[in-house]
Amino acid sequence: MSPDINSAVDNEGFIITDALLDELHITKREFAHAIGLSHNAIIRKDRLHAVSTQQRLRQTMEILKRIEPWAGSISAAWSWYRSYPIAPLGDFTAEELVSHGRADDVRAYLSHIAEGGYA
Repeated sequence: MSPDINSAVDNEGFIITDALLDELHITKREFAHAIGLSHNAIIRKDRLHAVSTQQRLRQTMEILKRIEPWAGSISAAWSWYRSYPIAPLGDFTAEELVSHGRADDVRAYLSHIAEGGYA
């Protein structure tokens, strides 16, 4: 069973990644790199609570949750995120796009596909 986005939010409203990382069997360092953040952004509370870090975490969680039904599991969604080249976005993966601040492009692409558009 995949972690619910709501279970990834602490009582102060901050995204916490531990449940997701446990499910994916990856380290905080690997995760931070894959979403374009420094390792310190994930492990230091002051950096984890920064607006820019929280925004990137929310974007990534949203993308994974949107892919999960198509992929079949959160692990498969993570594999898609890391390895599937998105042709209309220059054959970059979601990982590459998010790492370079283009999460909105990935989300727009996923919305287009969800509405019946072509890949």
